[in-house]
Amino acid sequence: MSQVPMTVRGAEQLREELEHLKFTRRPAITAAIASARELGDLKENAEYHAAREEQGMTEARVRDIEGKLGVAQIIDVTKMANNGKIIFGATATLVNVDTDEEVTYRIVGDDEADLKNNLISVNSPVARAMIGKELDDAVIVKAPSGDIEYEVIKVEYI
Repeated sequence: MSQVPMTVRGAEQLREELEHLKFTRRPAITAAIASARELGDLKENAEYHAAREEQGMTEARVRDIEGKLGVAQIIDVTKMANNGKIIFGATATLVNVDTDEEVTYRIVGDDEADLKNNLISVNSPVARAMIGKELDDAVIVKAPSGDIEYEVIKVEYI
Protein backbone atom coordinates (compact mmCIF):
# COMPACT_ATOMS: atom_id res chain seq x y z
CA MET A 1 0.00 0.00 0.00
CA SER A 2 1.32 3.44 -0.87
CA GLN A 3 1.70 6.21 1.66
CA VAL A 4 -1.43 8.06 2.76
CA PRO A 5 -0.91 11.83 3.16
CA MET A 6 -2.33 13.17 6.40
CA THR A 7 -2.13 16.35 8.43
CA VAL A 8 -0.99 16.28 12.04
CA ARG A 9 -4.58 16.95 13.19
CA GLY A 10 -5.92 14.19 10.94
CA ALA A 11 -3.49 11.68 12.43
CA GLU A 12 -4.46 12.79 15.96
CA GLN A 13 -8.15 12.32 15.16
CA LEU A 14 -7.54 8.80 13.82
CA ARG A 15 -5.48 7.89 16.90
CA GLU A 16 -8.27 9.19 19.17
CA GLU A 17 -10.87 7.18 17.26
CA LEU A 18 -8.67 4.07 17.42
CA GLU A 19 -8.21 4.45 21.17
CA HIS A 20 -11.98 4.88 21.64
CA LEU A 21 -12.72 1.78 19.56
CA LYS A 22 -10.17 -0.38 21.33
CA PHE A 23 -10.70 0.69 24.92
CA THR A 24 -14.36 1.78 25.04
CA ARG A 25 -16.30 0.13 22.21
CA ARG A 26 -14.63 -3.30 22.32
CA PRO A 27 -15.34 -3.86 26.05
CA ALA A 28 -18.93 -2.62 25.62
CA ILE A 29 -19.53 -4.98 22.70
CA THR A 30 -17.95 -7.89 24.58
CA ALA A 31 -20.29 -7.20 27.51
CA ALA A 32 -23.29 -6.98 25.16
CA ILE A 33 -22.39 -10.34 23.58
CA ALA A 34 -21.98 -11.94 27.01
CA SER A 35 -25.34 -10.69 28.25
CA ALA A 36 -27.04 -11.72 24.98
CA ARG A 37 -25.61 -15.24 25.35
CA GLU A 38 -27.25 -15.52 28.74
CA LEU A 39 -30.65 -15.04 27.11
CA GLY A 40 -30.51 -18.52 25.64
CA ASP A 41 -30.90 -19.87 22.09
CA LEU A 42 -28.38 -18.03 19.92
CA LYS A 43 -30.08 -18.94 16.62
CA GLU A 44 -33.04 -16.67 17.30
CA ASN A 45 -31.34 -14.15 19.57
CA ALA A 46 -31.52 -10.73 17.86
CA GLU A 47 -29.44 -9.01 20.55
CA TYR A 48 -26.63 -11.52 20.07
CA HIS A 49 -26.64 -11.16 16.28
CA ALA A 50 -26.73 -7.35 16.50
CA ALA A 51 -23.80 -7.30 18.94
CA ARG A 52 -21.79 -9.70 16.74
CA GLU A 53 -22.47 -7.53 13.69
CA GLU A 54 -21.37 -4.43 15.58
CA GLN A 55 -18.25 -6.29 16.70
CA GLY A 56 -17.43 -7.11 13.07
CA MET A 57 -17.86 -3.50 11.95
CA THR A 58 -15.77 -2.22 14.87
CA GLU A 59 -12.95 -4.67 14.17
CA ALA A 60 -13.00 -3.73 10.48
CA ARG A 61 -12.70 -0.04 11.37
CA VAL A 62 -9.84 -0.79 13.80
CA ARG A 63 -7.96 -2.63 11.03
CA ASP A 64 -8.69 0.22 8.58
CA ILE A 65 -7.35 2.90 10.96
CA GLU A 66 -4.30 0.83 11.94
CA GLY A 67 -3.55 0.28 8.25
CA LYS A 68 -3.83 3.99 7.43
CA LEU A 69 -1.71 5.04 10.40
CA GLY A 70 0.83 2.39 9.45
CA VAL A 71 1.38 3.94 6.02
CA ALA A 72 0.62 7.56 6.94
CA GLN A 73 2.87 10.30 5.68
CA ILE A 74 2.18 13.01 8.25
CA ILE A 75 2.79 16.45 6.81
CA ASP A 76 3.07 19.45 9.11
CA VAL A 77 3.04 22.62 6.99
CA THR A 78 3.54 24.81 10.07
CA LYS A 79 7.16 23.58 10.16
CA MET A 80 7.78 24.52 6.53
CA ALA A 81 8.83 27.87 5.13
CA ASN A 82 5.89 29.47 3.32
CA ASN A 83 7.12 29.96 -0.21
CA GLY A 84 3.65 30.99 -1.39
CA LYS A 85 2.99 27.71 -3.17
CA ILE A 86 -0.20 25.73 -2.53
CA ILE A 87 0.78 22.31 -1.18
CA PHE A 88 -0.86 19.55 0.86
CA GLY A 89 -1.91 21.03 4.21
CA ALA A 90 -1.88 24.62 3.00
CA THR A 91 -4.84 26.95 3.41
CA ALA A 92 -5.60 29.00 0.31
CA THR A 93 -8.05 31.81 -0.28
CA LEU A 94 -9.36 32.08 -3.81
CA VAL A 95 -11.63 34.58 -5.49
CA ASN A 96 -14.03 33.56 -8.24
CA VAL A 97 -13.09 35.68 -11.28
CA ASP A 98 -16.71 35.90 -12.50
CA THR A 99 -18.58 36.49 -9.23
CA ASP A 100 -15.88 38.00 -6.94
CA GLU A 101 -16.93 35.43 -4.31
CA GLU A 102 -14.10 34.47 -1.95
CA VAL A 103 -13.58 30.89 -0.74
CA THR A 104 -10.97 29.53 1.62
CA TYR A 105 -9.96 25.86 1.52
CA ARG A 106 -7.45 23.76 3.40
CA ILE A 107 -6.13 20.75 1.52
CA VAL A 108 -6.22 17.64 3.73
CA GLY A 109 -6.23 13.84 3.47
CA ASP A 110 -9.27 11.85 2.36
CA ASP A 111 -10.31 10.91 5.91
CA GLU A 112 -10.12 14.52 7.10
CA ALA A 113 -12.18 16.11 4.32
CA ASP A 114 -15.16 18.10 5.58
CA LEU A 115 -16.57 20.56 3.08
CA LYS A 116 -18.72 22.28 5.73
CA ASN A 117 -15.48 23.31 7.44
CA ASN A 118 -13.71 24.09 4.14
CA LEU A 119 -11.44 21.05 4.44
CA ILE A 120 -11.12 19.50 0.98
CA SER A 121 -9.54 16.20 0.03
CA VAL A 122 -6.24 16.32 -1.79
CA ASN A 123 -7.92 14.08 -4.38
CA SER A 124 -10.83 16.46 -5.06
CA PRO A 125 -10.96 18.29 -8.41
CA VAL A 126 -10.61 21.67 -6.67
CA ALA A 127 -7.53 20.59 -4.68
CA ARG A 128 -5.92 18.99 -7.74
CA ALA A 129 -6.39 22.26 -9.63
CA MET A 130 -4.92 24.25 -6.70
CA ILE A 131 -1.80 22.17 -5.96
CA GLY A 132 1.35 23.91 -7.17
CA LYS A 133 -0.28 27.28 -7.78
CA GLU A 134 1.05 30.46 -6.19
CA LEU A 135 -0.21 33.89 -5.19
CA ASP A 136 -2.00 35.66 -8.09
CA ASP A 137 -2.08 32.46 -10.20
CA ALA A 138 -5.25 31.43 -12.00
CA VAL A 139 -6.87 28.18 -10.87
CA ILE A 140 -9.22 26.57 -13.36
CA VAL A 141 -11.57 23.98 -11.84
CA LYS A 142 -13.25 21.60 -14.26
CA ALA A 143 -16.84 21.39 -13.02
CA PRO A 144 -19.81 19.56 -14.59
CA SER A 145 -21.37 22.95 -15.35
CA GLY A 146 -18.18 24.14 -17.04
CA ASP A 147 -14.81 25.55 -16.08
CA ILE A 148 -14.69 27.86 -13.06
CA GLU A 149 -11.79 30.29 -12.84
CA TYR A 150 -10.37 31.44 -9.53
CA GLU A 151 -7.44 33.65 -8.61
CA VAL A 152 -5.22 32.81 -5.64
CA ILE A 153 -5.22 35.77 -3.26
CA LYS A 154 -3.68 34.21 -0.12
CA VAL A 155 -1.66 31.10 0.79
CA GLU A 156 -1.08 30.20 4.45
CA TYR A 157 0.77 27.37 6.13
CA ILE A 158 -1.19 27.24 9.39
